Amino acid sequence: MSPTLYSVIIPARDEARNLPRCHAALMSAARNHQVEVIVVINRCTDNTESIAQSLGCIIVREDAKNLAQIRNAGARVASGEILVTVDADSIVSERTFDLIAAAISSDRSVGGAVMILPERYSLGILLTGLCLAPYILIYGIAGGLFFCKRSDFEAIGGFDQRLVSVEDIDFAKRLKRHGKLTRRRFTILWRAPITTSCRKFDRLGDWYFILRPWKFLTLLKGRNQAEANRVWYDFRRE
Repeated sequence: MSPTLYSVIIPARDEARNLPRCHAALMSAARNHQVEVIVVINRCTDNTESIAQSLGCIIVREDAKNLAQIRNAGARVASGEILVTVDADSIVSERTFDLIAAAISSDRSVGGAVMILPERYSLGILLTGLCLAPYILIYGIAGGLFFCKRSDFEAIGGFDQRLVSVEDIDFAKRLKRHGKLTRRRFTILWRAPITTSCRKFDRLGDWYFILRPWKFLTLLKGRNQAEANRVWYDFRRE
């Protein structure tokens, strides 16, 4: 039997600085696994695409200001049995694929996610993180990196393209609901967190969301394109 192929989908807009580090961590974690990396180029003005090509990644182009649509574009060309999504400014744990393999192979897991660790800490960043804690405590989900079988991804319709933000939270909730219907659990890989950049806080300020709770709340509704553009789609990279 051929080894399981993992398809890792990475949205990328002007990620020339971060993509090599993200890719290196993925390759290190995948040393005992078969992995293809799909980079979805989104309105890049730098050399992200040429870097992705030099790293041997599969290239997809999707210009929509919609992360759900961007991730789904990558999923459509994926060859793997297991789909994994992660952002270009994140570094995966060395044990990521080992733990994904253990969870999926048991047939008791519908897939899942990991915890997010910031690359630096401050009181404003910690309080912002605490605002998301109810999703972990009440819904029993996490984010940052998602994994599931292709069949389950397709069964729930992938990421909801009607949402311009919190598509990840919505995806986790629907995947968990699908798991309950099929008697499988949503698995949080506590021992394989990702470390992600704090570039939004660096640019907007560590207290941006705490001092503007209405902006935080409108993002949680997933329908405010203007605020989503500010925080994600038109956010200037270095």
